[in-house]
Amino acid sequence: MTEFRPLDRPVQLRHGTGVYTWGDLQSFVLFAGPDIIEDDGLVLETGLEIQRVTKALRIPWILKCSFDKANRQSARSFRGPGMNAALKSLQNLKSKIGCALLTDVHETIQVPGVAEVADVIQIPAFLSRQTDLLVEAARTGKVLHIKKGQFLAPWDMKAIAQKAVGAGNADILLCERGTTFGYNRLINDMTGLVEMRKFGFPVIMDCTHSTQLPGATGESSGGRSEMVWPLARAALAVGVDGIFLEAHPQPEKALCDGPTSLPLRQLEPMLKNLLSIWKTHSAADDPRGVCGGAGGTDLGKKAHA
Repeated sequence: MTEFRPLDRPVQLRHGTGVYTWGDLQSFVLFAGPDIIEDDGLVLETGLEIQRVTKALRIPWILKCSFDKANRQSARSFRGPGMNAALKSLQNLKSKIGCALLTDVHETIQVPGVAEVADVIQIPAFLSRQTDLLVEAARTGKVLHIKKGQFLAPWDMKAIAQKAVGAGNADILLCERGTTFGYNRLINDMTGLVEMRKFGFPVIMDCTHSTQLPGATGESSGGRSEMVWPLARAALAVGVDGIFLEAHPQPEKALCDGPTSLPLRQLEPMLKNLLSIWKTHSAADDPRGVCGGAGGTDLGKKAHA
């Protein structure tokens, strides 16, 4: 039986709002926010509501928001206000809300500027094999959230993690976000969460991008946001160290990834449900420490030595 155990060396982020820990099974960490900066007011509204909910439920939360969406299918699709303006906005919003921030990078030239603002740097799925980008991000010393490419098997992430470790950074989170299954379709293999965690790094489930229908409209991607909740429930039941999702007050009006975004009003009941599942196998509730996955293989142990 494969059990989901605390990792030998969890990943930690120290921030003014506290210490975030992935891998000790004391709690799961939530990455949540709007897909992209549409305007400061929307990000502020969404962030404050997520903060209210997560504080009440005592769920560690980090704001997720992209400053740019570089992989748009159509040149007419919204990409954001531009890097400099967006990063300045994100810095101001972090201060107003009082939270840590995750955002992604797309080119090596962006890394220094993003590292000044972000607490967690995300490597997008389409760029997960881009060695120069991964190494440059790793050298910042920031926690890295590496999304598994839709074209990769879970065990392919071992070599990708080794790139970051080789650059001197073992603070790595590996993220599942679906696998290409024919045209305009993604599927999720929950055993992949267990497979990736065997490398000794925490695993995150991206519950919104996993519902994507890539390129389905011809101009942009579609999605099935009604599947966000079932995927999150399944991931918590298997065992994960964090959940990633995008939420929006009015997904039908979102300028990017509306079809996959969770309606903000559904966040609180969903998280209450996920907490119930989490408590069935959390380390805090299991005096034996047998809570379900491996404590880490040689890669994770050597990386954290």
